[in-house]
Amino acid sequence: MRDTVILLFGQTIQMFLVLLIAPGIAGITRRVKARFMRRQGAPIIQPYRDLIKLVRKESVVAQNASWLFRSAPYAILAFTWVAAALVPTFASGLMFNWAADALALVALLGAARALLALAGMDVGTSFGGIGSSREMMIATLAEPAMLLVLLTMALTAGTTRLPEVAEFLISAPITVRVSLALALVALIIVALAENARIPVDNPATHLELTMVHEAMVLEYSGRHLAMIEMAAQLKLVLYISLIVCLFLPFGMAPANAGPAAWPVGMAVYLVKLVLGAALLGAWEVSIAKMRVFRVGEFLGGAFVFAFLAILLAFVTREVLN
Repeated sequence: MRDTVILLFGQTIQMFLVLLIAPGIAGITRRVKARFMRRQGAPIIQPYRDLIKLVRKESVVAQNASWLFRSAPYAILAFTWVAAALVPTFASGLMFNWAADALALVALLGAARALLALAGMDVGTSFGGIGSSREMMIATLAEPAMLLVLLTMALTAGTTRLPEVAEFLISAPITVRVSLALALVALIIVALAENARIPVDNPATHLELTMVHEAMVLEYSGRHLAMIEMAAQLKLVLYISLIVCLFLPFGMAPANAGPAAWPVGMAVYLVKLVLGAALLGAWEVSIAKMRVFRVGEFLGGAFVFAFLAILLAFVTREVLN
């Protein structure tokens, strides 16, 4: 009973940790971009202020909006929050780590994406339809690559559960694995596309010819927009955490370590998040946004990398056996 309470407490900490730090990670990325552009930039806590301001504002809803438009932000935030909370962060072996399956993670993200696309088309504006069609086009290219990456890790570790994959990589001897390097490149490309970051999309622009995510949320305001923005920030933390969990799990508290190892694991995890956010800001400054019609080539490269990764992982496993 005592162990169950401790594991539940750790899971609760992880759930609210990703929720609390998500706006801060977005603020770090914006601040790094501003400093590279030799601008002062907004403070790191500015996303928190923006969310509080949006929550206090009234939500303006179009007259022809259906129940889906009103309820979609709540469901999108819930799906994304659950997905982000399932990815192991500072410790493995927590209460709900049995549910942290790679396929469940893809399903939760796909459900949130589908709801956002439907909500974008619900009001019937041209911008919403354009953004939803582009979002689905990107999803059809990104999801297969992400599934191949996760299957590559499953072949390597022998399981699709993310905590067990992380523990396998921590305990395994350090070797050069070409398949993991290719999978890492593919997952980074997918993460950029899924989070609407440069070069796929520019989160700081509202140009109707280029925007994808912003086009779907133009009709939202007030608390509805706050929930969608929070979901987008959680999604960014989710992908950074997923990259850390699958490829850089070192420093994570193992399942048998107990609560005494959690503070160290949490500190290491936060350092990794900050470094990931800073690298993302530096990346977005160093590269230009590509045309929408070239996104397919960009994500096609991710699929090729992921396919080669799973092929090498399968061949390596057969040779070793």
